[in-house]
Amino acid sequence: MVRRLVAGLAAIVLVAEAAVLVLVHIVLGRTTANQSMSIAGSDPDVMSKATYAMGAGMGAFLLLCAALAVLAALRDRSPGRFGRVVLISAAVTHAVLGMLAVGLVGWAAFAALMLILCLLVLILTLYPAARPAGEGDGGGPVEDTPPPPPFGELKPTSP
Repeated sequence: MVRRLVAGLAAIVLVAEAAVLVLVHIVLGRTTANQSMSIAGSDPDVMSKATYAMGAGMGAFLLLCAALAVLAALRDRSPGRFGRVVLISAAVTHAVLGMLAVGLVGWAAFAALMLILCLLVLILTLYPAARPAGEGDGGGPVEDTPPPPPFGELKPTSP
């Protein structure tokens, strides 16, 4: 129950974040184009188109993450290997952006990014990674208990 709730909430938050980032990049691209801004002689038209492309790319990546979270919530299973890699890369990106946001934007942006990071990490940890079919004892459920420590190898160092 909690896993599905977290995955659904993460999907909603990721869609909202994608919309906000696309909107911010549209505003930045229009501002660059309207004011003919240039950095070290760069073409302003190329800069504004690159800003639009970056916004579209970031929005598509976040929508992919949201779709993976929705699939995890609907199936109540762990995302596959590709899905886990995408969600881990999104979590790492949010962690790095959170560190940068403290100094550049402020604590509110840091808190928002850390909230999203927590939701992504919860999706990854609440759903255990899928195991290969041959692992375990006879195809039954696999226990997550570590093997017992070896006896006889541990010796006290003082009397």
